[in-house]
Amino acid sequence: QVQLVESGGGLVQAGGSLRLSCAASGRTFSSYAMGWFRQAPGKERELVAAISWSGGRPYYADSVKGRFTISRDNAKNTVYLQMNSLKPEETAVYYCAARIKGLCVSAGCFYDYWGQGTQVTVSS
Repeated sequence: QVQLVESGGGLVQAGGSLRLSCAASGRTFSSYAMGWFRQAPGKERELVAAISWSGGRPYYADSVKGRFTISRDNAKNTVYLQMNSLKPEETAVYYCAARIKGLCVSAGCFYDYWGQGTQVTVSS
């Protein structure tokens, strides 16, 4: 069993930055692919960024390319999402998730473990 705990959300003005963290329990964190998702009110959950177990091959949704950076520190069992130039429409609850079977970025991908989410609010 893996437990994921997100932190770093909050209120930021448009154009500002936030860094989200996701701390994982368990000794097998380094073998999981990790993803950051977000869900805005009334909208479907979407994959924002994902990273393989080794930290290579990061994936980004087109809407965040060049502004968001996903990274991980396997020694600290933590994955990060650096978000720059934030926009009001990116207000959402952000979730991290772990996938046992490796990196997967299509809509039907199954992620095995989820955090409780952290609220990000971007004011205009």
